[in-house]
Amino acid sequence: MEYLEKAKGNLYEELQKNERERKHALEVITELMEQKKNLKNQKEKLISRLQDDKTQIIETNEAFPQVVPNRQQHFEYESVVVSCEGLDGLTGWRVMKKVRGVVKTCAPSWSTSTGPCQIKHAIPEVDSGEYWCELGGGRKTNSVNITATGVSVILDSPVLPVMEGDAVTLRCRQKQTSSSNLTAEFFKDGHFMESSSAAEMTIHSVSTSNEGLYKCSISGAGGSPESWLLVRAREDDEPRPSPQPSSHHTPQLSLLLYIGLSVLALLLLVGLLRFRKHQSAIRVSGEARFAVPVEVTYAMVTKPRKMKGY
Repeated sequence: MEYLEKAKGNLYEELQKNERERKHALEVITELMEQKKNLKNQKEKLISRLQDDKTQIIETNEAFPQVVPNRQQHFEYESVVVSCEGLDGLTGWRVMKKVRGVVKTCAPSWSTSTGPCQIKHAIPEVDSGEYWCELGGGRKTNSVNITATGVSVILDSPVLPVMEGDAVTLRCRQKQTSSSNLTAEFFKDGHFMESSSAAEMTIHSVSTSNEGLYKCSISGAGGSPESWLLVRAREDDEPRPSPQPSSHHTPQLSLLLYIGLSVLALLLLVGLLRFRKHQSAIRVSGEARFAVPVEVTYAMVTKPRKMKGY
């Protein structure tokens, strides 16, 4: 009895110890789950804050740098002004440029590089390139392209991206002429778009599909360089209507549907015939397996002959 009581006491202590360890493990797991939840909340807040900051930077920077005249192409020796004034309400912005792979300030010297940059006489080899606004600490805007050209025809297209859904007008300009009766042809990605007697082409509701390289030409005067039209997608909470399939696709869809259903029916028929054939083979094999052969026994009967004289 004493041995049993001692074993019982040891078992009870072991159970108590296991219970304490289980409770401790549960406490640790609960604490870890709480820490995981807190980390998740902090991560979501950080992501939300970064997205807000990014959106604010994009909305602020999308209107800069500003170029006057507001077009990508400029005639040689034409005056052009690039400005970052008013960006984020801060001073000290510098207009930077990248020409033939070399990055430098738009102004002749670093000490005079803050404020608007005025190009008094645009030269193709010196002033054609990318321009952007830059501030200490690595802050900078997106870049825009400026092309100074020595040809007599240029394309007047906006420097900054065009908002999706807005209207944009492209104009073909000829150097040293004031005539408004110029017939111009417009091209996109090397393909003819339209001809206009007013030397302009308007896209009334621009979309991302209108992005591309545009140029124009005037008969007898030549053609312009190409410039990229950039369209910025509109971000709103309203769902956009899904495009409906055009009517000329309907017969093709019906034909494809008919062919698909016919092939499916044919496959089902072939499968059914093969299944029946397989079942018949199994049935014949089973009958042959369990059939009992019938043995035929023949008996020969000899009939005694009668003796003569008896």
